[in-house]
Amino acid sequence: MRNLRLIINREYLARIRNKTFIIMTFMSPLIFVGMILLIAYLSMLNSTEQKIIGIHDESGMFASEFKDGEQVQYLDYSGKSLQEAREEVLDNEYFGLIHIANVAPGENAKIEFFGKDTPGFGTIENIEKTISDKLTREQLIARGIDVSEIDKARADVSVDIQNFAGERSSKMSNYIKMFFGGAAGYLLMMFIIIYGNMVMRSVIEEKTNRIIEIIVSSVKPFQLLLGKVLGTSLAGITQFTIWVILGTVLLFSISSFLGIDPLAAQMPASNVVSEVAKPEINQLVIDILNLPYASLLGFFVIYFIGGYFLYSAIYAAIGAAVDSETDTQQFMFPIILPLILGIYVGFFSVVENPHGTVSTIFSIIPLTSPIVMLMRIPFGVPWWEIATSIIILIATNFGVLWLSAKIYRVGILMYGKKPTYKELYKWLKY
Repeated sequence: MRNLRLIINREYLARIRNKTFIIMTFMSPLIFVGMILLIAYLSMLNSTEQKIIGIHDESGMFASEFKDGEQVQYLDYSGKSLQEAREEVLDNEYFGLIHIANVAPGENAKIEFFGKDTPGFGTIENIEKTISDKLTREQLIARGIDVSEIDKARADVSVDIQNFAGERSSKMSNYIKMFFGGAAGYLLMMFIIIYGNMVMRSVIEEKTNRIIEIIVSSVKPFQLLLGKVLGTSLAGITQFTIWVILGTVLLFSISSFLGIDPLAAQMPASNVVSEVAKPEINQLVIDILNLPYASLLGFFVIYFIGGYFLYSAIYAAIGAAVDSETDTQQFMFPIILPLILGIYVGFFSVVENPHGTVSTIFSIIPLTSPIVMLMRIPFGVPWWEIATSIIILIATNFGVLWLSAKIYRVGILMYGKKPTYKELYKWLKY
């Protein structure tokens, strides 16, 4: 036990005293905050930048239907030829030109868009909707249907969402849960990759310097492996804590000083939020306040420890098996694959069906459970599923640590040969 404590102290102090570690500890929040503020600033510029679009309407039906907005202004070139309109738009460096050919009764409009770049989805959707609405009304009138009566008969429907216990939720609730769960899962994945590689590099460095030959003479390989994982994880937690505190202070201090809203870099679904009624916004705020923050934070710590120990043991075993970081490439893909798979399952399966078969299975499999289960928790997960997932993760940790220690014991003293998967399997039998 004393040896284990000494190894942990040595690994921890070696990490936090490293110049690169110190520099990145204080520089990373500055870089991260700078990126957020830059994205927010560019988003603000993009939202205030106005596009000028020309319209060449040969039918004379649609030009007046396009209304100017905060981000777009329409200019009518219908009185000129198409060639003249194109040249003028190009000379003035406008965003583009909409050309609408003559429309015979009962036919669909032929629309062309000329521009230097392909217009965004929102621009195309607005053009199609404007022309489609106008054509629909004209065809209804041509068939003798009173359009005004249809408008009067149009009914607005709003779905009131609540569970069987009577608890209400908003239509945007899943986006909020996805954001918090996805952020936790993605953060955990990045943490595992960054600090798992740190463990591996530490093992390779000691092996190549032959320091390990002296250490293993007085310490059992399992203790050495466990001490490295624990010491590096404590250094990682220290660095991460400093990042969170320093990053939060910098973000709000600098954004307040510069007058930039860091929330200007909104989610892709933010345009939906602007169309939601005020009662729905109020319900959305209630949903955000009612999120299980304590559970999410508590289980983040649990799954962080479990997931990090699991992957760090594998990283350490790989570091012991090779002589240089270049030789680790053949073993890295099988390690990264479950992490990437967990992220994809989380974003493409958990969001749509958090309690489905795929989501449930991957939240129990230990290699993906730390990520997928964190994404599921905001949606509400039965306690027995979480307990099962944690128990299997802990049991797998002991199994992987035992197997990694066997590889570590043999590989740490072997030099000059690139191991294969077949040789690693043989080492497990020693």
